[in-house]
Amino acid sequence: MDIAGFMVFAGVYFLAVASPGPGIAALVARSLSTGFRRAVPFVLGIAAGDLVWLTFSALGLSLLMQSFHGVFVAIKYAGCAYLIYLAWKLWTTPVESNKAPEAIPGEGWRLFFGGIALTLGNPKVMVFFVSILPLVVDLSAITPLLFVEIAVLTMVIINTTLLGYAYAADRARRLVSSPQTMRRINRFTGGVMAGAATVIATRG
Repeated sequence: MDIAGFMVFAGVYFLAVASPGPGIAALVARSLSTGFRRAVPFVLGIAAGDLVWLTFSALGLSLLMQSFHGVFVAIKYAGCAYLIYLAWKLWTTPVESNKAPEAIPGEGWRLFFGGIALTLGNPKVMVFFVSILPLVVDLSAITPLLFVEIAVLTMVIINTTLLGYAYAADRARRLVSSPQTMRRINRFTGGVMAGAATVIATRG
């Protein structure tokens, strides 16, 4: 790929990542309720899930993915179940002003794998890597070096974009000072997170 090709890919991928969807909704809800730092593992999990899809597409494993559709469905429901659990925690955890609730041991890894599970089962991501990506990148002529270049570009775009969403939500959270208002925000974001899980579970 030349520079123009990379720019086309970067533009199309950025639009796919930045466009609102269940994953963005869940991430913003997470950061709005618990802060930027505790949303980072979730972002990294989503990015890792995109890398898995990119690898499958580059290796021409679309048919294999269809053959193991049941596995991806199970992964999707596992991710959705974890989102609903997080939503329940947000709804029921007491708050003190805008102070984030205490971290749970092992929470980072659970968020990371939850992000992967949601991404692997998200129809929006599937459509991009299985249908749209081959229109932008000639996967039949991909080389190991080109794959690495695309993977690095992918990780830079998705991490900076999603971390930007998380940071903006965290700044909004810091403006809140009333425990009652923060409780309403937690319950609203918990509802958003549960809604995102429902959307992902019922699509595709």
